[in-house]
Amino acid sequence: MNRYLKDKKAEVSDKTIYNYGTTLRQFCDWLTDYGTNDLRELDSDTIQRYREFRTGKVARITARNDLRTIKQFVEFCETIQAVPTGLGELVRIPKTDPSDEICDDLLTREEAVAILDHLSKFSYASDRHIIILILWKTGMRLSGLRALDVEDFDEGRPALEIRHRPESGTPLKKKERGERDVLITPETAEVIADYIAETRIDVTDDHGRRPLLTTRHGRRARTSIQRMVYTATRPCFYGGSCPVEKDPETCEHNEWNAAYGCPASVSPHALRRGYVTAARNAGQPKDVTGERANMSGRILDKHYDKGSAAEKAERRKDYLRDI
Repeated sequence: MNRYLKDKKAEVSDKTIYNYGTTLRQFCDWLTDYGTNDLRELDSDTIQRYREFRTGKVARITARNDLRTIKQFVEFCETIQAVPTGLGELVRIPKTDPSDEICDDLLTREEAVAILDHLSKFSYASDRHIIILILWKTGMRLSGLRALDVEDFDEGRPALEIRHRPESGTPLKKKERGERDVLITPETAEVIADYIAETRIDVTDDHGRRPLLTTRHGRRARTSIQRMVYTATRPCFYGGSCPVEKDPETCEHNEWNAAYGCPASVSPHALRRGYVTAARNAGQPKDVTGERANMSGRILDKHYDKGSAAEKAERRKDYLRDI
């Protein structure tokens, strides 16, 4: 397993390696419990039994992804003669419905405007304000946001310059292919400049870099950014209506570590999905939206553009010709 992960390390991000490792450790632990202690004893029946076990425990899309990783692992093991030749071909990947692959979780434009209005009024240029503002206005991934240094903010253009720096702890999901400059409005740039001048804690990280988003200990962690988003997107935070009509004073989700449990709160990725949908509804071309957010048109259409049938029809309106 460790040799496989080392082999894949040059091809994928650290986060993907972590996910592969989690999947394979679960598989190896199950094999040990099942009584298989040597990969040379592994056969298609044992893998099929794990497939049946896994599909009964998790969502089908998760089981499919797990079995894909296991299939790649078994194929690697074939190349080093650790398993019988041809075993990888016998690993059956669970089939899924296309709808299983699509997540509809997103922050709507109306919700984003309400949150940003609230933050601008009551928490101007705070860490939470900057996090929500940048994610919503650019559609960037969490890894891109966390990777930003003060020097990556070009107030003159204005723009945010997203760079892949794995050697100093901030890799991008698509590595060098994820690098780009994202233009922002002067209004957004003004808030970022005020944050740097007034709010940002002036520290360096473990590599001597000056992160844009900081805590007293250095660069803000992924989990901290996620919690900022979860807390800010709860309707009770910005004056919206609670979907389950709970009293915010007694609600169990009115805590820093529990906000993710609110049925109306969303993850950072939901802002990325919401940005794409709102940008397309506003008439921004698909290729421009895709380049800003660093995704292909196929992925944009399948996973991110959540416009309704009516909204998509309205987008085509100006292009119609009477023929």
